[in-house]
Amino acid sequence: MATNYILSENLTGTIPEEIVAEVIKDAVQTSTVMNLAKVVPMKTPTKKFPVLLQGAGAYWVGEGQRIQTSGTQWATVELIAKKLATIIPVSKEVLNDSVVDVMSELKGEIAKAFAKTFDKAALFGINSPFTTNIYTSAKTNAGNAFVKGSVAGQDLTSDISDVMALVEEDGYNPNAFIARIGIKNQLRKLRDNNGSPLYVPSIKDGTVDELYNLPIQFAQNDAWDTTKAELIAGNFDYAYYGILNDITYEVLKEATLNTITMADEKPMSLAEQDMVALKAIMRIAFLVVKDKAFAVLEPEVEPEVPETQG
Repeated sequence: MATNYILSENLTGTIPEEIVAEVIKDAVQTSTVMNLAKVVPMKTPTKKFPVLLQGAGAYWVGEGQRIQTSGTQWATVELIAKKLATIIPVSKEVLNDSVVDVMSELKGEIAKAFAKTFDKAALFGINSPFTTNIYTSAKTNAGNAFVKGSVAGQDLTSDISDVMALVEEDGYNPNAFIARIGIKNQLRKLRDNNGSPLYVPSIKDGTVDELYNLPIQFAQNDAWDTTKAELIAGNFDYAYYGILNDITYEVLKEATLNTITMADEKPMSLAEQDMVALKAIMRIAFLVVKDKAFAVLEPEVEPEVPETQG
């Protein structure tokens, strides 16, 4: 049954389960990484589980010969959930509403905030508590990076193919892409040898955009580092995330919010603005288990302009 307490009488607590389920569902749908990575159910902040890194082998066996040991490789990995918080300023009038009503009204904003911050951390390690991120795994650890336009006379179609090849040469099949939303215009112009589009936008609910017949997700501008990548290709079966199914909240009444500024560029003071703020905290984990399963298309290097002699 929904908790219907008045917010002013319950300044801290746990968001009702039915609202939490909707927030998590919306966050997963909004997040580019969570849409593609594998989810691991978590009931505690830490979870260890086995991951198959190399499949079993089969061998020809002669009559009376000993069967060889299979080459299966397993690793035990650990997901550690970290606290992720968002603060949403609201009018003081919400204190007269029920917890359920307030959370129902704000659940979309909470989900979007969680998804954006998670994507920034999982993709590029921006303000991240996680030990891994996809960009560092691909670029730094695996060395899987291709610079856009680095091959003379080669178009974006072939550049993306070369990025996929980096993953394939390491023995993995790319199963999806994540890209910055600003690259869509270039993708719409790509054609195969028969003149058919390589990028196919979704045209109805329940379908996804495709590139080279693989799903492609587009990160919003404020969740993507345009200085580091244009596009990431990978096998997202080797990226895992987990979410604990509880979200706590706290009502802030007199705080100064340094991360939120007013028109005069001063930090928001709740007391001065006659407002309150809702802080929501969820716990989420992320881990890349195979660096070589990912590759990056890096931005084109701008040619240096020679200095003019005065």
